[in-house]
Amino acid sequence: MGGSPRLSLRIDLANGARLGPGKAQLLALIVEHGSIRAAGAAMGMSYRRAWLLADEINRMFLEPSIVTRHGGKSGGGAGLTAFGERLLETCRRMEEESRRALQADLDWLEGVQAPDFTETSGKAAQDEEA
Repeated sequence: MGGSPRLSLRIDLANGARLGPGKAQLLALIVEHGSIRAAGAAMGMSYRRAWLLADEINRMFLEPSIVTRHGGKSGGGAGLTAFGERLLETCRRMEEESRRALQADLDWLEGVQAPDFTETSGKAAQDEEA
């Protein structure tokens, strides 16, 4: 079979912004790599797309999540603000709690999925959230 079902959580905020696995992954990779450019590259996205997504994340809430340092002698980079760290922590906690709450249903779905099914819609489902 195709493996275990995965659960992804996307939150549609009242202001029209969406917070989902792609934005959470970008935040996590900024922490890991210390750079928006490197975080975007690790996700397979262009430098421009990574910066646009980082800017969107910073505008979604009352406080910015990502802080940048301009280049120079010690080089530039990026990191998370205290708010950004809390946002990432909250995203991870919500995903884990959702997964735990729905584990029995995910297990059931794993047992009833058709082993020979081939998706015909391509990557559209994965690209819904970034």
